[in-house]
Amino acid sequence: MSSRYDHLFSRLTEANEGAFVPFVMLGDPDLDTSFEIITSLVEGGADALELGIPFSDPVADGPTIQAAHIRALDAGVTVDQALSLVARIRSTWPELPIGLLIYGNVAFARGMERFYADVAQAGADSVLLPDVPVREGAPFAAAAEAAGVDQIFIAPPHASEETLAGVARHSRGYIYAVSRVGVTGAEWESSTDGLADVVANLKRFGGVPPLLGFGISTPTHVADAVAAGAAGAISGSAVTALIAQHCSDSPGERRTVDDIDALKTELREFVAAMKAATRR
Repeated sequence: MSSRYDHLFSRLTEANEGAFVPFVMLGDPDLDTSFEIITSLVEGGADALELGIPFSDPVADGPTIQAAHIRALDAGVTVDQALSLVARIRSTWPELPIGLLIYGNVAFARGMERFYADVAQAGADSVLLPDVPVREGAPFAAAAEAAGVDQIFIAPPHASEETLAGVARHSRGYIYAVSRVGVTGAEWESSTDGLADVVANLKRFGGVPPLLGFGISTPTHVADAVAAGAAGAISGSAVTALIAQHCSDSPGERRTVDDIDALKTELREFVAAMKAATRR
């Protein structure tokens, strides 16, 4: 059965475009504002969404997205509330691919069977667990498949052939290809050195299309990713930084956005510029 990702990549290939996928933290800075933010991303031209579920120890994330986790947690956002927001997003945009980025402990604590069933019921298409490498991913992939959810795995830079083969074999929906070592963050730019070689090396093993992430913060980064042969790019810290700029600074307390209309305008313009860079 074709997935929303399959339809997306097929449509974009025909249009000679890559995908632009913004990442945003669910519940940052609160649930209602988060929905308005996501609305702006879609209005700006996002091809799909990658949505984070707040977690207390986000080891794969840099300081910008770590702060987004904290803002959402300070607002009291729970996993159930985040999934309810996903359901609201799905009902609003029935055909839009929706991926979740969530840490492995959440799946463990909930129980994998229940976790993936809840993800499917909310309407999400995929799950990426940034702290679960493919060599440890078999039980997650099996639970995801049973629930009808695409399990995404990360293809690290300089990975062994065994790792890349495993990522290609077990990923569904798309492959998250990392452009550089380290954690997420626009503070450390995507590296273009040998990018085409990285993508070509991964594609040798077949599998679903790769999207490039980590350090993607400008239209040039997006254009470089598409030119290197990736199916598109994911950008999170640049989006999250825009949100942070409009949030009140009250550590340990619920934040508010000072001017939601201005923020939404900036987000729409940012996504439109990034999307334009996917057009070959």
